[in-house]
Amino acid sequence: MTQRSTHWPLVWLLLWLPLAYTAAVSEVVPGTLDVRWNEGAKDCAATSQPPLQVHAYEPQTIILRQNPCADFEANFLYLLIGSRKALLIDTGAVADRNRMPLAATVLQLLPDAGGTKLPLLVVHTHKHLDHRSGDVQFQGLPGVQLVSADLDSVRSFFGFSRWPEGVAHLELGGRIVDVLPAPGHQSCHVVFYDSRTALVFSGDFLMPGRLLVDDAAEYRQSALRLIDFLEARPVSHILGGHIELDARGDTYWFGTQYHPNERSLALSNADLLALPAAFDHFNGFYARYPDFVLFHSTRILAAEAAGVLAVVVAGVWILIRLWKRRRLRMRRSSAGSESSPPVLLNKGSGGR
Repeated sequence: MTQRSTHWPLVWLLLWLPLAYTAAVSEVVPGTLDVRWNEGAKDCAATSQPPLQVHAYEPQTIILRQNPCADFEANFLYLLIGSRKALLIDTGAVADRNRMPLAATVLQLLPDAGGTKLPLLVVHTHKHLDHRSGDVQFQGLPGVQLVSADLDSVRSFFGFSRWPEGVAHLELGGRIVDVLPAPGHQSCHVVFYDSRTALVFSGDFLMPGRLLVDDAAEYRQSALRLIDFLEARPVSHILGGHIELDARGDTYWFGTQYHPNERSLALSNADLLALPAAFDHFNGFYARYPDFVLFHSTRILAAEAAGVLAVVVAGVWILIRLWKRRRLRMRRSSAGSESSPPVLLNKGSGGR
């Protein structure tokens, strides 16, 4: 009779522990988007809404929304806190710390690490001014590293040697954030994926609003790369840089500081999956979908300018035609007067 080994329970335990650890580490931390964002006001001078709204999606993931009355762009910024470092994604549209106390608010939200604030890394989704105007508030602050938004700085800092291919990784301490190139809206756009919460921070690449297209072919390829990256990963929500749609799906007027009845901030993985097909049918100018609008601003502005020019040319042509007709009538009238026989006045023949 063969004696059963007493080592099998230990073997199974050794095999099970790594699997259990991996499952625990990869478990998605849930959060909440049960929040009513400040909507601005018809009369911003009369509103008491704060310039910056802070919402904890979960204790280590903070969403900051700049009030529409502070700037019509009404940007969303994201603060992710790890055990060794914190990450701020975008700095918004307002530079003035008195109008928008961004740096002071972010530093206050950071936990203490050995008597000092946790180090902070400040990055951007892309280079457009409304996503980096607040940089000046962080420049020179102790414990803060600010990465410039230009393409050379982005490629160098994240180590993208084959831009726009590749994936970079930021280790915040017990929290890894993946960074993917996503040009198309803007040439140095990147998207962030947080493995802790399974949140995708998409900037202006995908959001409930106008997706301004700089390069449609590049935009589509970026969407395909992001879809491929996320295929085997969970996605809780896709969080963009703005809300520009109301609950009915209508866009707010550009420049408005009043956003009543806003649509939800979060988009889903289904919206991302729909993006490549949307570009397959994009006419190069404008296309509206339930949760976003494709909008080629340069071409639309060029078309509008051409339309205005056509109207002006047509108006000038009409005025010239009317002026010529009037001159012709005046010449005919003058010529008719000169060729008419003199009229003899009959004064009568009465004698003396």
